[in-house]
Amino acid sequence: MVTQLDFDTDLTFTADEMMTIVASRELSDGDVVFVGIGIPSTAANLARRTHAPNVVLVYESGTIGTKPTRPPLSIGDGELAETADAVVSVSEIFSYWLQGGRIDIGFLGAAQLDRWGNLNTTVVGDYDHPTVRLPGAGGAPEIAFNARKTMIVLRQNPRAFVDRLDFISSVGHYEGHGSRRALGAAGSGPSIIITDIGVLRPDVTTHELVLVSLHPGRTIDEALNGTGWALRVSDELTTTEPPTASELAALRELSSS
Repeated sequence: MVTQLDFDTDLTFTADEMMTIVASRELSDGDVVFVGIGIPSTAANLARRTHAPNVVLVYESGTIGTKPTRPPLSIGDGELAETADAVVSVSEIFSYWLQGGRIDIGFLGAAQLDRWGNLNTTVVGDYDHPTVRLPGAGGAPEIAFNARKTMIVLRQNPRAFVDRLDFISSVGHYEGHGSRRALGAAGSGPSIIITDIGVLRPDVTTHELVLVSLHPGRTIDEALNGTGWALRVSDELTTTEPPTASELAALRELSSS
């Protein structure tokens, strides 16, 4: 979807650009971020190029403090190692950095998500006889369990936003109402879900996801129709601040590198 806004200057942006820029704004200077490939990686590198030059990017392959000049093709992209402050073993990334509580933000995507922010990247349907066998969770379960908080980027439609997951690959707020803590999870769980329609955040008491913001040009009906459960809408629903010209320029320069 392409959205055009009329201000002093016309700005046209895609849904992916909106999602990436909103995600980048969530990162603060100095954050230690465990990054996945795709929009999470692009958003983190955009933040590093704009308002958070000292954000520390950590990739599952073992690179710490990497500063790529372009979006990496995979966690094994050679430029991640070439531009890193340090390269360590994968086991050290998980045991010392992640399980040791040194990751501020885990940046995740998924195939499916439920109202509590739990993620499925394993199977759709019965585990032994699935309708679809997905790529698997990789390091996401450890990230979701141990990072101080997690951010999730996912397009909002009924296939992805489901009432009940067939398999929980990575725990979010589990069954809500503090049930995550009972599992012994170290981190606080998903703090924000960024979609192509808007932004969801967990209720402070129940931890059920609530629509708190709509992106420019999107509607409540789109959000409700894109969700497989009865989505709660905040009484203080806002409109997401649109991308600025400088944000779009920086993102497009990064993406074309």
